[in-house]
Order: sequence, then structure tokens, then C-alpha cells
Amino acid sequence: MLKEQLFKISSESEFERTALEIFQFQYERNLVYKKYCDLLNIEKENIQRIEEIPFLPIQFFKTYRILSSSKKPEKIFTSSGTTGIQTSKHHIADLSLYEKSFTQGFEEIYGPVKEYVVLALLPSYLEREGSSLIYMVNDFIEKSNFRESGFYLNNLSELAKTLKKLDSEEKKIILFGVSFALLDLVEKFRFNLKNTIIVETGGMKGRRKELIRKELHEILQNGFGVEKIHSEYGMTELLSQAYSTGEGIFTCSDTLKVLIRDPEDPFKILPNGKTGGINIIDLANLYSCSFLATQDLGKKMGENKFEILGRFDNSDLRGCNLLLL
Repeated sequence: MLKEQLFKISSESEFERTALEIFQFQYERNLVYKKYCDLLNIEKENIQRIEEIPFLPIQFFKTYRILSSSKKPEKIFTSSGTTGIQTSKHHIADLSLYEKSFTQGFEEIYGPVKEYVVLALLPSYLEREGSSLIYMVNDFIEKSNFRESGFYLNNLSELAKTLKKLDSEEKKIILFGVSFALLDLVEKFRFNLKNTIIVETGGMKGRRKELIRKELHEILQNGFGVEKIHSEYGMTELLSQAYSTGEGIFTCSDTLKVLIRDPEDPFKILPNGKTGGINIIDLANLYSCSFLATQDLGKKMGENKFEILGRFDNSDLRGCNLLLL
């Protein structure tokens, strides 16, 4: 079964073969995606390479129910958005796929999540329903072997005290934080952390002026006393993530691949090093749509690495990583 294949991929050829199988599966079962392909005059029998697969514009999640399953959804994730902006809805037919995907994706980069104290400073996400990021981080907190793991809303002084104490005890700590809240924290408290990884999840959420990534990371590096700021790339419409361990270069998980499309010709895929729109293949999106054309601009830096350079003009500001770089 396709579901069992997803987390056993060990080569580019296996990824491509699985992606092509999923395309055939979703073309047959996803009415919205099939109609989109048909309007493009795509004949599924002619798709032989992943570069030929049609990528569904991510905006479709705002107006359509994107499902490749007849099962009743186990969960509906919703995107964040400012007042007046229509939000995306991701209907999840099988939560176990998301749980397996985000756990494997994290542990590919950082090792077993149970070995970390997992702290979260995600107030804008906690203050609303349906956040896929909160679901993921909450699962990490539950998997952690440390009772100190947990969420912090507006209690910055308690977080600062806990962070300094745990870091001095040489515990392995990972702090997930939305950008504006991390800035609030380092403006009120100074740190000199030796055993803590700071992962910013992007976005000022209308609370602060947007900063370029380099400027944001320099402020946070100085405030936390760390050499690098890590980042997480994910969104409501995806079930896989990419992580950057510094310098803004993201590494795809084993179920994720990025292709760069020509801004002038959405059906033309650009080579490494060229800037264009980011197309994502997310194999874990088996029961929704695995082939998405995002509104992000970026470039590939290698087979499984990419850089985010901003967003297309007139794109709605929503979700993770809204920084203009």
C-alpha cells in the first residue's frame, strides 16, 4: 500500500516512483484535483516524470474541500489570517500520517524528540483553534521525557527563568517560537544559552513590523547568546516540514521535495540556483493533494535543500514563515 511506502523511501528513484503512483491515486480520487488537471488538458497516462505533474495552487484550500478519500476527516486544520482574509482548511483523513511525518522529519535533523525539553512560545497559535503547528509541538511535548516541557502564552518571566535554569543544568532544550514573541522575550531578558536550540516558526502576525530574516536572526542570536537561529518551514496545507539549522537554508524531510517553477511559465521547472515560485511535493498529503504550488519565492540549493526569498506580490499574508527576505 502507498501509505506503507511513504516512510521507507531511501533514494531519489524511490521518491519519484512513489510520487508518480500518488499522482495516479489522487487524480482518480480527488475530484477538485482531477478537474484542475482536466482543465489543463492533462492526460494522466502521459505523466512520466515528477516535473510533468500539475501542481495545484495552494489557494484552492481556501475555497474547496481538498480530499482524496471518502473517509470522514479526523481533523480539520485551519490557517492563521488577519481580519478579512479567508483562511485555508486542510481536511485530514488520517492523522497518523501527519504524526509519523512530523516525528520522522524532526528526528532526521535533531535526533529523538524524547531526549529534549520541548518549550513552545506560540501565543498567536494558542489563541485560535485548528493550528497544525500546535498539534505538532504538543505531540513533541508529550513525547518528551522531561516534565518541564510545555507551552508558554504571555508568561515570559517564567519562561526566561525556566530556560536559564535548564540550560545551566546542561539539558538538551529546543524552543519553538513565533518571531514576534521571541523578540518580546529577548527585549525583556538577556540570555547566554549553551544547550538550547531556538527554532523560529516565522511571522509577526501583525504584532510587529516585518523584518528581513538576516536582521531578525541577528537580533535573536544576540539576545539568546547563540551562534545560529534555526527555522521551521511548514504550513496548514502540508503534513511534512523542512528545517533550517542556520543561514536560512532548509533541508527537506524524506517525504518532501521542492521544485522551482518559472514565474513567467508555471509549467516550466527551473534548475538549481534559479529564483522562482516554490512547488512542493508532500508525499504525506496522500489523502488530500501532494502537489502544491505555493505563493513563496525561493531557489534550490541542492537536491534536498532550498532557500526562501520572499512571497509573490499581492499574496495573502498567512501561515508560517511570512518574513520577506
